[in-house]
Amino acid sequence: MEAATLPIRVDKSHLVTIGERLYAESVELVRELVNNAYDADATEVHVSITDEEIRVEDNGLGMDLDGLREYFTIGTSDKRLHPKSPRFGRPRIGQFGIGKFATLSACERFVVFTQRGPFAAEVVFDKQAWEGDDDRWDLPMRLVSPDPARGHGTTVTLSRLRRRFDQAEVERRVVDSVPLGAPDFAVFLNGRRVMPLRLPGHRIPVLEGTPFGIVNGEIVIVPTHLASTADTGIEIKVRQVTVRRDLFGMDGRDAIRIKGEVHADFLPVTADRTGFVRDTDEYRALIQVMDRVMAGVRATLGHLSDRTERQKSRQAVREAFRRIQRALAKNPDLSPFGPVSYAQTSRTPSGGAGVLSEGRASKPAGVGEVDHAAPDGSSPPEPSQPEPAAPPAKRRRKPRVRRLTPDAVVQRVKLGEAGVTCCLDHFGPDGREAFSEGSTIYVNRDHPLYVRNSRRRETHTLHVARLLTQEISMMKDPRSPRQAFERQSKLLRDAFADDER
Repeated sequence: MEAATLPIRVDKSHLVTIGERLYAESVELVRELVNNAYDADATEVHVSITDEEIRVEDNGLGMDLDGLREYFTIGTSDKRLHPKSPRFGRPRIGQFGIGKFATLSACERFVVFTQRGPFAAEVVFDKQAWEGDDDRWDLPMRLVSPDPARGHGTTVTLSRLRRRFDQAEVERRVVDSVPLGAPDFAVFLNGRRVMPLRLPGHRIPVLEGTPFGIVNGEIVIVPTHLASTADTGIEIKVRQVTVRRDLFGMDGRDAIRIKGEVHADFLPVTADRTGFVRDTDEYRALIQVMDRVMAGVRATLGHLSDRTERQKSRQAVREAFRRIQRALAKNPDLSPFGPVSYAQTSRTPSGGAGVLSEGRASKPAGVGEVDHAAPDGSSPPEPSQPEPAAPPAKRRRKPRVRRLTPDAVVQRVKLGEAGVTCCLDHFGPDGREAFSEGSTIYVNRDHPLYVRNSRRRETHTLHVARLLTQEISMMKDPRSPRQAFERQSKLLRDAFADDER
């Protein structure tokens, strides 16, 4: 029996459909062209977008005739056999070689000009002509004289656009999926350089080993006022390209504060590059690493959140005390500490109420005078006796504050002739809302009313002032709760009187 060959025919319309599915969003096409320039060791890529055409020009290595043939071959093994770029040793990003066919879903004409050394050529990829030429793969190529001023590089032009490309959306996709932070690489969009996103916040470096390779990157806990639901999660990058975002089990209100990126080049990705092949040992290794990393992120987030909460609580206590001082100065009969002067109602440099300072004992002066005789033997006149020195001032002892946690907020102020201390601490959700021990007032930060009112600055200050005036009014006369309630009402009214104007 004679050997025979079986010709394989390709339906070009199906090939375009496959490309469209792999690159469902038009902006993905621009990203693919820019990443091709990165693989070609370009140092600069210039992208221009108009309503008529898109142009992507790079100064990479360019292509010779064999390179052009490779470029228009589907499923070429070149990037698998040579995973590093020849000049800079960059991990090469492109894999499937279908991107140029996907461009035909967004335009009718696709032109490639390339120059490398003495070779320069232009290939025209016209959709109508290509599809109408049966299943032949021949594309019109025109050899041109090389331009020494142009140098090496490739220019791709998409014309007769079928879709509109939004510049802001293109820029966002380039930031997400192009290695803008790589050395010797810059991308310009309509003349302006596209910069990698730099998030403010607390940064947590990631460097973990697995049997398959390194997981490295940086996780950022952004400030609460910058947190948003847009682009939530940690970017997982493979060969510098964001494949997907993941929160790795983080949920709740703080999840939107978690940003950053981790690189795991060993991960197998799906054909459309939008996910990972999960049933693999490589993916399971990543999950194990990220479980450990996220445990540390949760601990750091809790610490940062509590530190922010302490700052807010300290500010609320200072503002509440300032208002209470003013109210007591207006109503000296309501003060258990004696008269509170108006001078004490002024703000300190820190913005809080008058903080008590420790005094020092003064040293007596003018003692131990020597008795000398006069020349004539008479007694010298009695020297003037110095005024008796005042007795040393007693050092005020700070009240002993009972703290349950190291995160307690303690603020001590001077009211009249006494020092009063407020201690905000964790006493449990079932604990008392507030109580006093001597001149120390304790406020329970875990009480449901405190938690609810602490979410807004205005209600936070008012709630703390209510609790402080409650305890101060009881200090005036603990035997009459009704009168204490009336005293508290008057103090609160005068403390916040300016808010009603």
